[in-house]
Amino acid sequence: MINDYELLKTLCSINSCSGDERPLRDFILKYIDHNKKAFTTEPQIYKDGELQDALVLVFGKPKTALFAHMDNIGFTVRYNNEAVRIGSPSSKTGIQLVGKDSKGEIEAVLKKDKDGILHVDFERNIDTGTNLSFKANFRETNDYVQCCYMDNRLGVFCALQIAQQLENGMIVFGCYEEHGGGSVNNIARWIWENFRLTQALICDITWASEGVKHGEGVAISLRDVGIPRKAYVNRILQLAEKAGVPFQLEVEESGGSDGTELQKSAYPIDWCFVGAPESNVHTPDEMVYKVDIEAMIGLYQYLMQKL
Repeated sequence: MINDYELLKTLCSINSCSGDERPLRDFILKYIDHNKKAFTTEPQIYKDGELQDALVLVFGKPKTALFAHMDNIGFTVRYNNEAVRIGSPSSKTGIQLVGKDSKGEIEAVLKKDKDGILHVDFERNIDTGTNLSFKANFRETNDYVQCCYMDNRLGVFCALQIAQQLENGMIVFGCYEEHGGGSVNNIARWIWENFRLTQALICDITWASEGVKHGEGVAISLRDVGIPRKAYVNRILQLAEKAGVPFQLEVEESGGSDGTELQKSAYPIDWCFVGAPESNVHTPDEMVYKVDIEAMIGLYQYLMQKL
């Protein structure tokens, strides 16, 4: 059971917009360096070069790769403080944004003009090309945690929990998921060429819906815009029945993840999305229930051992 969410609070506060995932990648590297001696297996770390800003941890002899994307949605500042969306963030007037440019720290407010064009309300012109993220306001109760960027800081949080006791496996911290993909397609090639690995799990956060509810366990997605191979999903369902943690099934027509990129790649890597449900998607107030987080971590620990 997870009792300390301070790490998640820190992860949610890091501005790592799609296209520049280095701030979160650098934090993960420092975290691993500080904690790796307590890990069951100290991982080999692969980064830079052909992996660009992505990060891959290899434990022992891996059979399955866990994918967690590092990037978040946000806004890029255009000319005259106009704001351009990164991914699909909420653009409600009054949302607080933070970032930094060559002139210093930025804490501003998002507004729409009479023509519906988004602008950043700030006391000066912000450098063109500056990325801004939601200002983090982390809240924790007995039942849930709430902040911006649970998608996918919670996936990263779960991956770091799993890394502590992982003997054999691979953890991939990827890029660009919120804005067009591309990183995972390249990583798929790298994994195949170097490890001939054929199994993947997508450690991400899904949406609460009429069929996927808070408090009823981690969601195993049978499909979204992509349809994973049925034989592989059936194996995961069989293992989930034995894992002793609550889970629920998801079927959606739209939405995608790093799994979509794996499916588009030329490499025979099976995938399945497994993640806790959240509400208030892509807003500063994303909310996930603790029992679902605990189920997510528990199921991943079991799957990474048994697959």
